[in-house]
Amino acid sequence: MLEIRPATEDDFERITEIYRAAREYMIRSGNPTQWGKTDPRPEVILADIREGRCRAVCDGEVIRGVFALIDGEEPTYRHIDGAWLNDGEYIAIHRVASDGTAHGIFRCAADHCKKLAPNVRIDTHADNKTMQRQIEKNGFIKCGTVYLKNGSPRIAYQWSADRDGTV
Repeated sequence: MLEIRPATEDDFERITEIYRAAREYMIRSGNPTQWGKTDPRPEVILADIREGRCRAVCDGEVIRGVFALIDGEEPTYRHIDGAWLNDGEYIAIHRVASDGTAHGIFRCAADHCKKLAPNVRIDTHADNKTMQRQIEKNGFIKCGTVYLKNGSPRIAYQWSADRDGTV
């Protein structure tokens, strides 16, 4: 059974391995530009851990997946070409990755976040078909396009308890 816990600096090497495996999968599956060969960079991973955003998805003692949970406003989401489901408070999920050995990593992360907030937002690259399927399969609704600081577009989704009701 998968469980979620805050990541610690002791988890850094394992998390780095998971992101490497995820990058390799993304490149093989037709999404070579979202993270390229280097993202997320070690300083981003360490900042996520140190600032309490990084979550480890564990199967027993072994970390099988990881994601960043952003509690509070996400600057990338201030402007959307489209419309969010509502303007309520939300948390955001970023940098989801799996080592490829366990199923249900995203579902576990999404269910965890749905218990924490009535609104959850996430975005992904247009070439990341795997993540798009997982996001939609878990009740998120496509809301439009947001843009990263560098101008790169991302498909934006939101889950709202008002629209779904299942937690």
